Amino acid sequence: MSYLMALLRWLDRNAERTLILIAYSSMALIIVYAVFERYVFSTQIPWSTSIPIYLFLWVAWVGCAYNVKKRTHLVFNDFRLRMPYGMQFAMMWLDTILWIGFGSIVAWFTIEQTQLAYDNFAIVQGTDNVMQWWFYLATPVGWGILMIRALQNLMQDIGRFRRREPFLVDIQTVGGD
Repeated sequence: MSYLMALLRWLDRNAERTLILIAYSSMALIIVYAVFERYVFSTQIPWSTSIPIYLFLWVAWVGCAYNVKKRTHLVFNDFRLRMPYGMQFAMMWLDTILWIGFGSIVAWFTIEQTQLAYDNFAIVQGTDNVMQWWFYLATPVGWGILMIRALQNLMQDIGRFRRREPFLVDIQTVGGD
């Protein structure tokens, strides 16, 4: 059981960064190799222009979840810092409600799109067996992680509110850890 808890703690700390690193590194390696092959051997891998674009879906949506986790997404800090403490707390609740609401809509419709690509055996252009749904899955997975991170932030905010500690809305505190 302690191994499972250690794994869950590791995932909580590193899931987004690991997925982003893998996808971004793969993108970069494919592009560098494709450019090298194009200029040195005058050939081109058929899928070298499509796979990096699909990998960018993973970088973008998982990166969005990571920004929510770190609270580096777009917020109106100057406005919030001038609000009374109770109103700041209400805005934290509003953030979470909006993230969950919008995330549910995005996940609902992108799961449908992913299922459609899966059912139709859609393959990535230039490949024989790389399925498109593997990449389309990035959107519902990324938004699922984002919604979990929004709920985790809310739990932290509730704890801060109960202890009467200041909220982390000051832009100067971003990235302080």
